[in-house]
Amino acid sequence: MAFPGELSVGRIPVVGVGPSLEEGRWAARAVVGEAVPIWATIFREGHDAEGATVVVTRPDGKKDSLPMPVKDFGKSHYQTVYIPHLEGMHTFRVEAWSDPYATWAHAAELKVAAGVDVQLMLDEGVEVLTRALTKVRRKAARKDLLKAAIAALENTTLDPQARLAAAIADDVREELTERPLREWVSPSREYPLLVQREKALVSAWYEIFPRSEGAKFNKRTGKWKSGTFATAAKRLPAIAEMGFDVVYLTPIHPIGTTHRKGRNNSLHTEPGDPGSPYAIGSRDGGHDALHPELGTWSQFADFVSAASDNGLEVALDLALQCSPDHPWVAEHPEWFTQRLDGTIAYAENPPKKYQDIYPLNFDNDPEGIYQAVRDVLQVWIDAGVTLFRVDNPHTKPLTFWERLLADVARTHPEVIFLAEAFTRPAMMHTLARIGFHQSYSYFTWRPTPEEMAEYLEEVSGDSSYYMRPNFWPTTHDILTPDMQDGGAPLYQARAVLAGTGSPSYGIYTGYELVENVPRPGVEEQIDNEKYEFKQRDWSKADALGVRDVITKVNEARKNHVALRRLRGLTVHTSSNPQVLVYSRHVPPEESPTGKADTVIVVVSFAPHEVRDAMIRLDMEALGLSDDARLIVDDALTGETFTWGREFYVKFDPTETMAHIAQVRIP
Repeated sequence: MAFPGELSVGRIPVVGVGPSLEEGRWAARAVVGEAVPIWATIFREGHDAEGATVVVTRPDGKKDSLPMPVKDFGKSHYQTVYIPHLEGMHTFRVEAWSDPYATWAHAAELKVAAGVDVQLMLDEGVEVLTRALTKVRRKAARKDLLKAAIAALENTTLDPQARLAAAIADDVREELTERPLREWVSPSREYPLLVQREKALVSAWYEIFPRSEGAKFNKRTGKWKSGTFATAAKRLPAIAEMGFDVVYLTPIHPIGTTHRKGRNNSLHTEPGDPGSPYAIGSRDGGHDALHPELGTWSQFADFVSAASDNGLEVALDLALQCSPDHPWVAEHPEWFTQRLDGTIAYAENPPKKYQDIYPLNFDNDPEGIYQAVRDVLQVWIDAGVTLFRVDNPHTKPLTFWERLLADVARTHPEVIFLAEAFTRPAMMHTLARIGFHQSYSYFTWRPTPEEMAEYLEEVSGDSSYYMRPNFWPTTHDILTPDMQDGGAPLYQARAVLAGTGSPSYGIYTGYELVENVPRPGVEEQIDNEKYEFKQRDWSKADALGVRDVITKVNEARKNHVALRRLRGLTVHTSSNPQVLVYSRHVPPEESPTGKADTVIVVVSFAPHEVRDAMIRLDMEALGLSDDARLIVDDALTGETFTWGREFYVKFDPTETMAHIAQVRIP
């Protein structure tokens, strides 16, 4: 039972406010320029009208007030859209209120038309409009508008319908919607909304092993010479030319020699085997040191500068694990798990075993580990790294990550963290809630149109307010069966799906060359680059067509805000179960240009067969009438088509696997 001062609702109840993560336990997320729907369920007793306003408090302390129109009266659902322009923590509340003007206007229309209480209704209109005029601040022209309406209501030389018409005219209604007379204002609680820079949502990653870029094999000596930051920098123009904006480096730290792995994760090491860069640490240093063969700090600074000159930001792997030779192992043995036989437990992910890697144990000295890792991060932030791909964050305590990410955000809000967490959904989603900007996803394991459609709808739904998926067709550790068998056509199709299915996606270098030969019994490439140097002949890429498709995908992403947003996705109907069609649509009120932006993507999942289909569009989802005609320009082929609600497509894998249809409405 509620007592005075403990009431659970206001005079006009406001419930079901969103976006909200567990009633504000965590902040909903957005980026600058991204349209954020804000909604609530609002109702009241009786028949008087209610209204609603959203009040957003910005990081600079200023407030933005937005009308919140009813979206579904029967369900008492109100909704508006807020587009933030400042980074930082915002809060918002929904204010419900009694709307005297709307209540009067509705009653007056009915009664005056029926000849009931005519003069009384007109007099009440004068009283309501006078309050609206005197109690709410308005511009002079708007005041004159209301004064004219009051004068019309008082003008007895006019017939009642004409007097009323002036007071309920569209311009009067619009003014009293924009600046309403509000009574019994009932605010919700404040809800947090964290706004970050756009790259937290929109990014195109290109992964490299720096040691392979420019590596050379001496046939006479049988030894490799490692690539360096200087030779890796020579690849940057080609990466930028394809349209990527993030170059992601696997670990660049010293590599241990104890239990060093050989080719294909072998326990047997040949002379000259470089070892896994994830076996971090040697006598040359640990996580805050550079592998001496890659270069000096000055040369790393040159690499970062060269990346910037090419429009690329540098992302670095943050792998919180150590080789047996890492300085931390000798200095802090309590940071690792000691087994009963006195040995330190190495990493395992059955059936994979990593004898060259010791995981950290966060239970014995959590504060010591925290401070060490925070210091490591600062070293790389100071060196110009602005993004971190975090290796297996789900194997570390969430309390550690929540504290660390908040700490970095306070002083370096520009720094972005991508969670490489292929794990249970509850863990993936909570990592996002507590601070990770982006997350790896299950995209890689959605090989059919039906599964992909379901997943695209899932990630663009409720979780889109906090979890931003980053789509990768392959990684240096993952080569799924469909990618092993699909050849260049499927590599093209998956690049389209990745780049248009999510605002953030990435590829692992060599994707352009269709590196798809698996190690027997394992879903990863043979001759895994983690354990050896790899030279590539980029002259072979053009014939495969994958690089060209990637370049065109990235160009379309730059040209269309619809491809740089996570929400606004609709799956449409295809007559062929091997052909998927979906659209990304931004309505005018959510677009930075004030114009709608629509892209329709049609993809074949059959890399070895010609497939055709009849497509049926949900025109309402695109803001169009059923009989509308669409002129579309295909970003992949350059062709122009005229489509309607239904149209025909045909895909020959030797020519194209997809359409990225950029919609023009005649």
